[in-house]
Amino acid sequence: MGVTRRAVAWAKDDPFGVEFAEIVFSDEHLNAEGVAIGSEPTPYRLDYTLETVSGFVTSRLQVSTRGEGWRRTLDLRRDAGGAWSVTAREEGEVELPVAGGDPASFVAAVDCDLGLSPVTNLMPVLRHGLLFGSSSVELTTAWVSVPDLCVRADGQRYTFVRADDEYRVIRYEATDGSFAADITLDHDGIVIDYPSIARRLSTAQP
Repeated sequence: MGVTRRAVAWAKDDPFGVEFAEIVFSDEHLNAEGVAIGSEPTPYRLDYTLETVSGFVTSRLQVSTRGEGWRRTLDLRRDAGGAWSVTAREEGEVELPVAGGDPASFVAAVDCDLGLSPVTNLMPVLRHGLLFGSSSVELTTAWVSVPDLCVRADGQRYTFVRADDEYRVIRYEATDGSFAADITLDHDGIVIDYPSIARRLSTAQP
């Protein structure tokens, strides 16, 4: 596979937002840096850095969010033994849930999932060979809601739907039944269209 470098931008319609990410990945590792602008429940800017170890397993996600009169940071880590740690800080006053979370609640997770970002879906897709017709897989993630940066366990299911020479379609479902979408990806696994989440800019739609 070698090393793949991508720079990708997405638009988000509801709630309105945009995201730009630079992603570097190989046969077993992925790193990404990104910035997003969101509009609900209050206007905010979000910056993140993502690192994985072999197998596309999360090792660290650093996130910062800020808006008028407030700022938050999150440092989410998973060590070589599988133990998660959460460090969160808050500055200023804003009506949002408390940042951070209890690592014991997502001890089974190997992935983080950054809310409203199409980047973090890439890890389970690559790890489980879902671009090539692998069967359905269920997993738990350490899900980070935005812009508050609260972390909790989230059960997810990915299922290969179809593929052609240019596109792949994978169905994403929350295991509690609260959300489902058929995600269109390119040959690298980068999201082209994620209904209700994001659509890639400057790319012809299938």
